[in-house]
Amino acid sequence: MRPGRAGGGAGGPRDIPTTLGWRVARGVRSLFPGYFALVMATGIISVASHLLGIGWAARILLYANLFFYGVLSLLFLARLLFYFPDVIADLREPLRGPGFFTLVAGTCVLGSQLVVVAQRRVAAEVLWFLGIGLWIVVTYAFFTAIISRPEKPSLEQGISGAWLIASVATQSVAVLGTLLGAEFEVGREVALFFALAMYLLGSMLYLNIITLIFYRFTFLHLTTAKLSPSYWINMGAVAITTLAGATLIMVSGEWSFLAMLRPFLVGFTLFFWATGTWWIPLLVILGVWRHVVHRFPLTYDPHFWAGVFPLGMYTVATLRLSHATELGFLEVIPRYFIYVDYFAWLVAFAGLAHEVWRLLAGSDPASV
Repeated sequence: MRPGRAGGGAGGPRDIPTTLGWRVARGVRSLFPGYFALVMATGIISVASHLLGIGWAARILLYANLFFYGVLSLLFLARLLFYFPDVIADLREPLRGPGFFTLVAGTCVLGSQLVVVAQRRVAAEVLWFLGIGLWIVVTYAFFTAIISRPEKPSLEQGISGAWLIASVATQSVAVLGTLLGAEFEVGREVALFFALAMYLLGSMLYLNIITLIFYRFTFLHLTTAKLSPSYWINMGAVAITTLAGATLIMVSGEWSFLAMLRPFLVGFTLFFWATGTWWIPLLVILGVWRHVVHRFPLTYDPHFWAGVFPLGMYTVATLRLSHATELGFLEVIPRYFIYVDYFAWLVAFAGLAHEVWRLLAGSDPASV
């Protein structure tokens, strides 16, 4: 949490009794906009578990994710209702504003989880339409706020890996739309065309934003404090793009137009998978440079969930790509990578649980 936004009045937060209700209210007010990355990470690892035949883990994570989504939705609505100026301030902030795209991605990943793991198509359809509505609002509100901002930060201060969540959110709509649209009896072509358009739009957003991030990496000073786990979205965004493309390939037999585009989809999707694979060793090396060479403290940060999600997404994307293209030798990657996903999720969840406990116990957690 951000203590600087807590409190009110001339005396500051020290003059206010630290009751449980006050601490919760402070937590709601300073809630990190990108916390729906918790839903994204949990949902995609559940899907990966289901596809790899680990049914018990998939179901546990499904139930947990329904709880996470419900709690976070209530907290976000409370913040929207009682602390609307803080929400608008975050939306206009280049480093926090992109976090709102996790609302879209979390909603659609949960929908995909319900389709794949629980076969709950009706609930998934509701989440898809909700996700589309959220995508429209967040996309145009964020980019309008950033473009019309009178004083703009430098590229060094204004961009981070979190910006790529805009691409992730767009591709999450495409993935869920493809899963659902392929089964529609009425409007199938329209749904699949919409999913295809979102896939291409998400690809465009990735290519535009990653160019700025790569320039920031290579030619501008990057401190250990700035190298947050959110930069794992560099890989996660192309992983979900791979998944969206592979899903379209797998249903291409349902519509002649998609069948015609199949060679393009295969090549373009493989391009994104190769890009995501290239990022993994570099991001690991940068993590060692940050935490081992420069000994930056490895403490809980809500951005951790933006780092866990790409790992789970890479597992699912690689598995789906192997099925869509009949490249069976790729299956060996997700069969072992899933255990990396579990480890990362458990570590991040332990950190979150500790921060929540500190908040409820009356400590002053700095990062929930």
